[in-house]
Amino acid sequence: MSFTITDLEQLQTEHPEWQMELVEGKIIVMGPSDYESEEIGTRLSTFLNIWVMSRKLGRVTGSSAGFILPRIEEDDSEKRNLRAPDVSYVRADRLKKTKRDFVELVPDLMVEIKSKSDKIKPLEEKIQLFLQLGSVVGILIDPDKLTVTVYRLNQTPVVLQNGDTLTLLDLLPGWELVISDLWPPEFE
Repeated sequence: MSFTITDLEQLQTEHPEWQMELVEGKIIVMGPSDYESEEIGTRLSTFLNIWVMSRKLGRVTGSSAGFILPRIEEDDSEKRNLRAPDVSYVRADRLKKTKRDFVELVPDLMVEIKSKSDKIKPLEEKIQLFLQLGSVVGILIDPDKLTVTVYRLNQTPVVLQNGDTLTLLDLLPGWELVISDLWPPEFE
């Protein structure tokens, strides 16, 4: 059985506690993120959003914001995907007004954060899909290894660690984030 975006919307209405994506006609139900991964996503969203909002550069969203991706095959409307990166950024000129619906575009920046139960390969494949469809930058954050890997289409990934600084000159000139600021603090 192949599902559509309408089917997914119906399921999400019936089960708002589930996080779901539509991938090649299949509905994928994902469990919640572990606490640390979610906190890292919130920290990144906060750092990014403060920069973006103060300059009116675009929109930053978290893991529940769904993007309807372009068809994989032009003739098959059933092959449309609804995917949700953990963090995303869309430039203001591409989404001038927010929508009370899923948006039919590919974000300029998409970020995946490895949860405790995630495998790296599917996360890398998701990032590559977004890049092939038009994302400028994809980022994979791995809390287990304390690394941030930056992907761009047809380029060698760049791995950043503590002591390094993340910059995205092609999307956000002037924005910088020290990698160690992503990791949740320990309180005494």
